[in-house]
This record gives sequence, structure tokens and C-alpha cells, in this order.
Amino acid sequence: MVNRQALLTSLALGCPLLALGYSSQANEVGQTLAAEGSGTLAIVANGEDFVRQGFVTKDGWRIDFDHVYVTLDNVKAYQTEPAFDPDEDEMIQAKELVSLIEEPTTVDLAAGGADADPISVTEKEGSAGFYNALSWEVVTPQTGDISSAIMLQGTAKKEGKTIDFSLNLDQPLAYKCGEYVGDVRKGFLQADRETELETTFHFDHIFGDAEAPMDDAINTGAVGFGPMAKLANNGTVNADLEMLQQELSAQEYQTLKKAIIGLGHVGEGHCKETAN
Repeated sequence: MVNRQALLTSLALGCPLLALGYSSQANEVGQTLAAEGSGTLAIVANGEDFVRQGFVTKDGWRIDFDHVYVTLDNVKAYQTEPAFDPDEDEMIQAKELVSLIEEPTTVDLAAGGADADPISVTEKEGSAGFYNALSWEVVTPQTGDISSAIMLQGTAKKEGKTIDFSLNLDQPLAYKCGEYVGDVRKGFLQADRETELETTFHFDHIFGDAEAPMDDAINTGAVGFGPMAKLANNGTVNADLEMLQQELSAQEYQTLKKAIIGLGHVGEGHCKETAN
């Protein structure tokens, strides 16, 4: 997982490319954009270590996920000029476009062990070049056993109490994202080679992170698990958004909704959510 503190520090200093070693690949951009031929674009979905290894919420609950289902659709990769900035731009100005996912596809972000790689979803052929933007949707599946756009299943433990939970967060989402931000750059496709793009989900936005300061944005903008724990019946919480809207305070529910909308990233890169 990306060292978020180091990354945020470098961003604050205004030199993320140098701090992350991006400068070593800077000359590659122009060469790749001018390349001919085609290669393979692979798309992965990543819930990061919070999903694979578990974590402690801002209010002290140890969360371990059994399953984290998300349903992706309309995933498209772009070569853009100029680069798309989700904080400033409305439209992605694409020179090349590859449709990676064209129908609802459900993945379990918690599949595999604690050190598992991000979930491989699919791969498609695309023209060589630098894929520096990505758009994607999270949708309600129309078939199969999963009935929500996002479903979280696992256990929460605190002070000797254990709660089994199943949270159905059926909130459709749509994202427009710029370049992946992480320890290495992604999206450079050379002819007859393969490159990877990533849809990233930050579930600590919902629950917070006990390892971060309580006044950090990751905690001030999170609802935690405590409000949901209060809904437990015989050690089980089984809730959807309708129930959560009824049972949580208005402020807690709005915090939850905002956190869900902010789940989507490309690594540590922000995305513009356009469906809500």
C-alpha cells in the first residue's frame, strides 16, 4: 500500500513527482505518447490493506472483512491532452479511448490473503500511449446473489464484544479520474506490452482510522462503526441504506453518504464523482 503520509507530505511540498521518483519516467511520457502499435490494458480493483488486512476504526472497533463486493460498470481508459484534473475540469478530452468493462461486473475486494494483489478484473487491447485518465461507475447488479452496489461483510470487535455485520450500501456512483497516483506510475502502454490501471476504494473514509490523528480529515469526515454497532441484534448488524437513514442521526447519515461518495480513487489520486 502507498505510504500515504509520505505521499501527502510530498504533495504539500509541491513536488510529488520528485518525492515519488516519478521524474525518472518523465521522459518516457513523450516517447510513449508517440508510440505506434498496440498492447494490453489490464484493469484491477483495489480495496488496499484496510480491506485485506483489517484495521481499527476511529472509534476503536477492530474491523476484519470477509467480503467486500463492489459492482463495476462502464470502465473506460483514456489518453488525454491536456491531462484531466478532477478538481478543475468537467470533461475528459480524449485522444484515445478503450472500453474496459461494458456490463456490470462484481468483484470481491477482500478475496485472497492479507498480502494478496489487487483483484484482476479484465484486460483489453489498446493503442500504445499514456493512459492518464479513467472513468468508471459503481452500479446495482441486476443478476446474481449480490443485490447492492457495495456490500460489506465481516466482524467488528471492541472491548470483548464481537459483532457480525452485513452492510448493503446500494449507492450508485460515477467517477472521472486523472492519472493514477502511487509509488509507481501506471498507464504507460508500449506496443506488444502490458500496463495496468486501477480503480481504488478507500473504505477508511467511511470508518476512519485509529492510527491517524483524530483531527485528521480521514477521521473528521468518517462516521466510524459505533453508530452501526448500536443497531446490533443478538450480535449481528444487517442493515441497508434505508435502515441506516432511519436509525442514524441526520448528521451521521449525511456523513456516511458523503464518505460513500468519496470512496473512489486512482491510488491516492482523487476523482470527480458525477452521479450525486
